[in-house]
Formats: sequence, structure tokens, C-alpha cells
Amino acid sequence: MAKLGEFELLVLLSILRQKDAPYANRVREDLEANADRRVTRGALYRTLDRLTEKGFLAWELDPSEVPERGGHPMRRLLVTEDGLAAVRQARDVLATFLDGVDLLPGET
Repeated sequence: MAKLGEFELLVLLSILRQKDAPYANRVREDLEANADRRVTRGALYRTLDRLTEKGFLAWELDPSEVPERGGHPMRRLLVTEDGLAAVRQARDVLATFLDGVDLLPGET
């Protein structure tokens, strides 16, 4: 199974957090607000394409009722079973390494 980079993991987690509205613009807003990262559209779409190539992400077109989109459909992002497995694997690796670390240097 292909490995996930840090940003790829954050993107998949953000998509999973969106539940009913997993669209790229919401993922970008979530990452900027909660991961304290500036995310360009280009970087996000390159990452979405890479995740799709790895088989971790799929998408389907939804009709758009947003006037600014002029009727253009929106891509609904879907984490695949392989994507869920990759997220679980990343979680387990982090849990293993964080286990037993009570405080990191500089924390009180």
C-alpha cells in the first residue's frame, strides 16, 4: 500500500470531517482554519489528483445550485476503502510513537 504524506493525511482527514459536503473549497477552509496552514488551490488540487492516482480518493459530480458557479457541477470527494485503510495505518503508527510520551520538551 502506498504511504501517505503529512499533507495527504490532513486532506483525507478533512474530507472525512466534512461528512455531507466534502467539496474542495470546504476542505481548503478546514485546513486553513484548523491545521494553521495556508493552502493554495493548486497545491490542494495536485494533492487530490495524487490521492486519486494512489486509489485513496474518488469523486463524483453533483449538480450545483450555487449561482456563482453558473450551473457547473461540483466534485464530491469520497475517501475509498484503501484511503480509509491508509488513514488507519497512519493513525496506528502515530499512536505507537506517541504512546509513553507524556510531555514533549518545553511543555509543562
